[in-house]
Amino acid sequence: MRARIRRGCAALAAAVTVLVAAACGLEAGGSVPLRVNPGSIQPIPALEGVRITVGSKDFTEQNILGYLIAFALDAAGAEVRDLTNIVGSNSLRDAQVRGQVDIAYDYTGTGWINYLGNETPVSGSEPQFEAVRDADRTAHGMVWAAMAPMNNTYAMVTSARTAQETGVRTLSDYARLIAADPAAAATCVGTEFNVRQDGFPGMARKYGIDTGKVQKQIVQDALVYQATADARQCRFGSVAATDGRIPSLDLRLLDDDLGFFPQYNAALVMRADFAAAHPQVIELLTPISRLLTNQSITDLNRKVDVEGREPAVVAREWMAAQGFVTIP
Repeated sequence: MRARIRRGCAALAAAVTVLVAAACGLEAGGSVPLRVNPGSIQPIPALEGVRITVGSKDFTEQNILGYLIAFALDAAGAEVRDLTNIVGSNSLRDAQVRGQVDIAYDYTGTGWINYLGNETPVSGSEPQFEAVRDADRTAHGMVWAAMAPMNNTYAMVTSARTAQETGVRTLSDYARLIAADPAAAATCVGTEFNVRQDGFPGMARKYGIDTGKVQKQIVQDALVYQATADARQCRFGSVAATDGRIPSLDLRLLDDDLGFFPQYNAALVMRADFAAAHPQVIELLTPISRLLTNQSITDLNRKVDVEGREPAVVAREWMAAQGFVTIP
């Protein structure tokens, strides 16, 4: 997924710490790169001075989500350590299980499929959340809480012009176009989407797509968006549904009318011992999660990936706009 991240000096130092320490485990990270003052989030005596390490994966949305946690905890009085921008889902997960990261946002589909090893997703956001919450607590002592409405699932897109020319609005329409005129459905797919069972192979089976007919190019994820918008190299492409480049390039999400793609709702993840020791954290962060819709997170992603702004700056401004914090 997205990995175009530009960071301030303090955040860069934290990232360097992660890289240097990779062979022997992650270290505690740096301080939060920007300061906040209390807003509707007021200091919580039970969190005053408590050292809490916040993590995230290494793409735009995850960095933003990590900073939302960090600024909330900072306003509440905790001593926050910044370990955002960890390379890959498995590295973040390992850091949490080992106690090097206390809290992060992760995705329910990732938990169910990648961490718990299930092949078949659970239908529906709430049932999928409940399934991963219960199973991960039992198997690994991990707590999932405060699921957000946002669903960063895989999706297929096309340009507004191609949608008008072909009439393709759904994945079933896309499958029929491949069967009738493969050249008209030339497709760019990201390298990971091309091989994952919750990506192109599984989608093709679900929609009855003859993969032998597909005119497909495998490219870096970041290149899919512009290539699909230009409609010269490809007319359809695989994307992450909450990427800010989708609206900025006037791309149209194809409706997953047969409900193939898993739910990837963001939720807080922490060890059970941390949650038990600091129950105020879930209560503190739940109102933030409730506001994280597809529209709101896509707009935040756009400010980074399209406008070139810093994830920490974007996250802090959003927190202040919602009244959670004030900016010194």
